[in-house]
Amino acid sequence: MGFQETFKALSDPTRREILALLKDGARTAGDIAAQFAMTGATVSHHLAVLRQAGLIDQDKRGKFIYYELNMTVLDEITGWIAGLRGGDAT
Repeated sequence: MGFQETFKALSDPTRREILALLKDGARTAGDIAAQFAMTGATVSHHLAVLRQAGLIDQDKRGKFIYYELNMTVLDEITGWIAGLRGGDAT
């Protein structure tokens, strides 16, 4: 996954809202879908795009799949942006 795919995923406001929901911890697709006025299939599509971009990970626990932020990719993006600003990435 590259920055192009990551920034494409971040370009959608719904996906940015999903990331904001996940900052407080892992959630199931149902928990996430309950926050939006859209079909479950649409939420699943957004989750798939975020997963493909590496922005979120999934973890199957029993019969549920939990989604959570992938901090490694977020740290990489933050470091890259800090480098553009002349800041220290660490």
